[in-house]
Amino acid sequence: MDIIHAIILGAVEGFTEFLPISSTGHLIVVSEWLGLDQTKANAAFEVIIQLAAILAVIANYKDKFTFRYFNLWVKVAIAFIPIGAIGFTFSSQIKVLFTVPTVAVMFIVGGVIFLIVEHFQKGKVTGTQSVDDVTYKQAIWIGVAQVFALIPGTSRAGSTIIGAMLVNMSRKASAEFSFLLAMPVMIAASGYDLLKHHDEFTSDGWLTLGIGFITAFVVAYFAMKLFIRFLERFTFVAFGVYRIIFGVLLLVLSYTGYLGAH
Repeated sequence: MDIIHAIILGAVEGFTEFLPISSTGHLIVVSEWLGLDQTKANAAFEVIIQLAAILAVIANYKDKFTFRYFNLWVKVAIAFIPIGAIGFTFSSQIKVLFTVPTVAVMFIVGGVIFLIVEHFQKGKVTGTQSVDDVTYKQAIWIGVAQVFALIPGTSRAGSTIIGAMLVNMSRKASAEFSFLLAMPVMIAASGYDLLKHHDEFTSDGWLTLGIGFITAFVVAYFAMKLFIRFLERFTFVAFGVYRIIFGVLLLVLSYTGYLGAH
């Protein structure tokens, strides 16, 4: 991996991590396009750029890290339990699903679900307008919905946002709870991967790691802000349409040999 690769992958991670379009799916596809194999060194790089995305959440929501919001973080912890338990138990089986065709199909499925949910949400007044007002019951159901994110291409952000909207939360509140819920999920996943790939962090790769980290952090920081501003005026319909188009394109490229179908 060279510096250009580090910048591209860092930007992809930062831009897609908190949008309902699957950062994992995009990283798989872009890595294939760049001709990068899933080596231990490249896996270690992905850990680093995910940590940068976590830091972006802290930077954007530093006011939430006080005792005043203790109950909110308890709800975040509760919502994390389902994916934490199932992800840890079935990690080896989940890894098998990391293929371009699987990502493509789940992009399409997720896009259709977004369009259906938005159709029924049209004109509806939601009960929970602020992330601070999330209930324990809502947190539990959002946690259940997040389990579907274990399937590559589904999108962790997408599944949690859909789950939140289905339990009567506004688009903005749904997105912000998804941001906060990303922290324990990514810390657990990145921490586990860090232990597995710690021997891959050598002095020879510090430059690309550093550039990827900075790129991911900056892009994620501003992507989150722009996403919230977008939701103040628009719905998730555009994301649903994008997912369907991108998923169909992936299937075509996969089965015509332009992207690996392993």
